[in-house]
Amino acid sequence: MFELYSPVKILASVATTLSFGYSSGLVTRTSVNTWYPTLIKPWFTPPNKLFPIAWSSLYLVMGIAAGIVWSHASKGNKLAATGLKHFAVQFGLNMLWSYLFFGLKSPGLGLIEVTALWFSIYKTWSVFTLVDPTAGWLMVPYLSWVSYATVLNASIWWLNR
Repeated sequence: MFELYSPVKILASVATTLSFGYSSGLVTRTSVNTWYPTLIKPWFTPPNKLFPIAWSSLYLVMGIAAGIVWSHASKGNKLAATGLKHFAVQFGLNMLWSYLFFGLKSPGLGLIEVTALWFSIYKTWSVFTLVDPTAGWLMVPYLSWVSYATVLNASIWWLNR
């Protein structure tokens, strides 16, 4: 029987996204308990305990999506290879945001960066959707969350300028 997706590639992608996501979270730990509570935040700010749950879930589905696209790329699909490059860029931007916002304690730099991140995720989503609609759909929660996070970041920047 023809195997469309490689479970090994999916598991490797999930492990990678969760590992890198965890490492970028290390930057936030100190600031979440010290600096972040001192900021004025909008009424729609979720409780801090929601963030690790949300991000872990998002890294999981992002990893599955990347593994699906990687399965296509390993069969010579050039668009899938392009999608993986876009995925790597957006993931790098994802990690950079934690450093800028929490590490440097800069909502302004975070806002500039999260805007670039949003466009990078959108590009990744559009290519993933062309490669495999399932992979595209798996990126929708991430794009939605970063849309919300962009508004939250902008609000925090505005309230604390």
